[in-house]
Amino acid sequence: MKPIKKVVLAYSGGLDTSVILRWLIETYKCEVVAWCADVGQAEELSGLDKKAKDTGAVQYVQMDLRESFVKDFVFPALRANAIYEGEYLLGTSLARPCIIEGMMKTVKETGADAISHGATGKGNDQVRFELGAMFFDPEVRVIAPWREWSIKSRTDCIEYAKKHGIPITASAEKPYSMDRNLLHLSFEGGVLEDPWNEPPKDMFILTQDPTDAPNEPEYLEIGFEKGNPVSINGQSYGPAMLLSRMNEIAGRHGVGRVDLCESRYVGMKSRGVYETPGGTVLFRAHRAMESITLDREQIRLRDALIPEYSTLVYRGFWFAPERVMLQGMFDSIQEVVTGTVRLKLYKGNVTIVGRKSPYTLYREDFVTFERDEVYDQRDATGFIRLTGLRLRLDALRDRAKP
Repeated sequence: MKPIKKVVLAYSGGLDTSVILRWLIETYKCEVVAWCADVGQAEELSGLDKKAKDTGAVQYVQMDLRESFVKDFVFPALRANAIYEGEYLLGTSLARPCIIEGMMKTVKETGADAISHGATGKGNDQVRFELGAMFFDPEVRVIAPWREWSIKSRTDCIEYAKKHGIPITASAEKPYSMDRNLLHLSFEGGVLEDPWNEPPKDMFILTQDPTDAPNEPEYLEIGFEKGNPVSINGQSYGPAMLLSRMNEIAGRHGVGRVDLCESRYVGMKSRGVYETPGGTVLFRAHRAMESITLDREQIRLRDALIPEYSTLVYRGFWFAPERVMLQGMFDSIQEVVTGTVRLKLYKGNVTIVGRKSPYTLYREDFVTFERDEVYDQRDATGFIRLTGLRLRLDALRDRAKP
């Protein structure tokens, strides 16, 4: 196998990738391009250029993927009502295919031989990164240090960083890791590894503690077009700005905190704590919009496939043909998911208080408890008898048993 001359490293400037950068240079005697995607990390990106080059990178590349992340990954998942194990809105799972898509463009542009990432051999991200890389380049070589080196823990990483003079923010006393993008902020490791431990109050960044949130509820209206949110209180926004604005509003009211022991693809359970303020509100609003615009059977059949879709995304199969197939089916029913949803935010809660659409299936003249001229209640007698016919036949058969 040819020696590796240049590696594009998925670089965040955090503990793991800072150590990996130096380790790649020493182990493979190669050049390293530190590559970073801006998917909404905010101030976390400050100073990464200098830090990467000081650690030995020959080049630092930062790609602004915020608009693409929300438009091409978050919104399709929203149209599918994707949620993993009933609670997780897939913030990290959706960011990874967006990141690897951008990263592989730099691999091609720089003529790199390989890519590298900081995902551990225990987690999901290794699968997400590498399946995506294979999709864009079937021959790509992947270096996964956590599956190769002698470092066994983040504590070892901290010692390595100190030995090589690499500046880091993690410490042995507070080693939990954070991963932020426009959809969410995730926390794992450290004190969170014991699922009995309550997350520290000062850990949260995007959301106000619900007990400290405003004492007055806030009402807002979200406008949808073909399943995509397009406005807040009548003001139109592009995808990234809309999600950012929703994070501010919902975070102020303590909305969107999730503490979940989830099932990783490799088979183990892991505990993750997530802040997904804007995404939580949009998820609830989208379902409310669908409730008056989609047919009952469309909702029933689609909802039966949501766990399958969500699992595919969680396990790294964003680019797989089955995910694309499901997306096409889900999107085909979103043409009429247009209108406005009114919500109330209060002390960590999201309540739907109104919805309207030019394509509504809700007809007050049919559903009213008052006198109407469009529905003959006597029709229900035959409907019930025919619906229950198979149950009657089952009962008659069982009566005949000895």
